[in-house]
Amino acid sequence: MAPRGTDSPAPDIYVGLLFVSLASLITGIIFLVLELGKYGGKLAP
Repeated sequence: MAPRGTDSPAPDIYVGLLFVSLASLITGIIFLVLELGKYGGKLAP
């Protein structure tokens, strides 16, 4: 077990890539919902 008071390791490039992929997924979903609205689609059946 790590002693108390130690800092957690600094985030590396992979953590940054996770946030980039999450942001692109959310952006893609938003654009898909906007396209669906153009065709009169509904989100719920």
